[in-house]
Amino acid sequence: MFDQITILAPGLLGASVARAARHYGAAKHLTLWARRPETRLQLKGQPWCDRVADTPAEAVRDAQLVIICAPVDQIVPLVTQIAPHLAAGAIVTDVGSVKGEICRLSRVALAGRAEFVGSHPMAGSEKTGWEHGRADLFVRRTVFVTPLPETNVHAAERVAAFWLALEAEVASVEPDAHDEIVAHISHLPQVLASTLCASLAKREVRWRNHAGGGLRDTTRIAGSDPKLWKTILEQNRDEVLRAVRGYQEELHGLERALANRDWFEVQAILERGKAYRGQFRPIP
Repeated sequence: MFDQITILAPGLLGASVARAARHYGAAKHLTLWARRPETRLQLKGQPWCDRVADTPAEAVRDAQLVIICAPVDQIVPLVTQIAPHLAAGAIVTDVGSVKGEICRLSRVALAGRAEFVGSHPMAGSEKTGWEHGRADLFVRRTVFVTPLPETNVHAAERVAAFWLALEAEVASVEPDAHDEIVAHISHLPQVLASTLCASLAKREVRWRNHAGGGLRDTTRIAGSDPKLWKTILEQNRDEVLRAVRGYQEELHGLERALANRDWFEVQAILERGKAYRGQFRPIP
C-alpha cells in the first residue's frame, strides 16, 4: 500500500486505476488532476477520489507513486513539469502504449530526484473518458512493466507489486522490446481495423447496413479515437512499419494463392490463422 497515489490526466485507464486502487486497498489516499476545469469539478464528487488538485504540481506533492495517464505525446512534458515538485524518492509511472523514448527521456527529466518506471496495461476499449472506468479492468490482464537496465530495482518491484495488487498479470520487459511486441499485437490490429473500414467507406454506402457479426467483431476497435491513435503511431512509427510490412507479406501470399488457384495454400493459411486464434487464453 502507498500512503498517497496521484493520478494525472485520468481517462478510461486513469479512472480505472483509481477505482481499482480504492477497491483493492492499494492506496490510503488518492489525488487526481485533470486538465479541464469541468472534469476536475466532476471528479470531486466521486467516492474513489479523495482530493482533486488544480495543478499537476499541487497534485504530486507528497505522493509516493504518480501515475501519468495522458496521451503518449504529453507524458514526457508532464514528467518534466512535475519533476521539481516531487518528494525525494517518489516513483513515477505511466500507462502509455509506447515506451522506448518515454522511459529514456523521463529518466533524464527526473534527474535522480525520483525514479521513472514505465507501465502499459493491455486493457481498455474503444471508449474513452473517465466515466467509463471500472475497478475490474485489469483483472487477469497483462500489464507490461518496462524498467531500463539502470532503473532502480526496488522501484521497479514496487510498480510491479502495485499492478499485481490490482489482480493484473505483470510482464517485465525492456522498453524497446515492449514497443516491438505491441506494434504487432496491438498497434497493427488497430491499423488493420481502421484501414478496412476506410476501404469499405469508398464502396456503396448501403453495404454497411448489411454488416454481420464478422465485420462488426473485426472492426470494433476502428471506433477508437483517431487523434489518440495518430499520436501512438507517430511515437512507434518504426516498429509499426515493420509490423505492417510483415503483414503485407502474409497478405500477398494469400493473394498469390488465390490468383494461382492454389487452394491447398489458401487452406494452409486459414488453418494457421485458426490455430493461432485458438491458442488465445480466455479473457475474464
